[in-house]
Amino acid sequence: MNEQTLKQLTAVQAEHAQSLMEKAHVVAVGIGYAQVNGNYTDTPALVVMVDEKLPPEALEEADLLPRELDGVRVDVVAVGTFSAG
Repeated sequence: MNEQTLKQLTAVQAEHAQSLMEKAHVVAVGIGYAQVNGNYTDTPALVVMVDEKLPPEALEEADLLPRELDGVRVDVVAVGTFSAG
């Protein structure tokens, strides 16, 4: 990932992380590469980690995640829950 792309992703993360974290099932927001069928691609993305991935019809309208924010791909990844051990 080049420096310009990383700066863009960092800016988008800073701008939207708080509002994304307020959505149901979201446990973290980070920067990385999009995945397709469990395999990483070379497409930089804002990675939104959720406790479980649900179909859109199972979520309230306000909890739907965008596919893109400010020209940056949003990739949703199910990671389960986090806890301090």
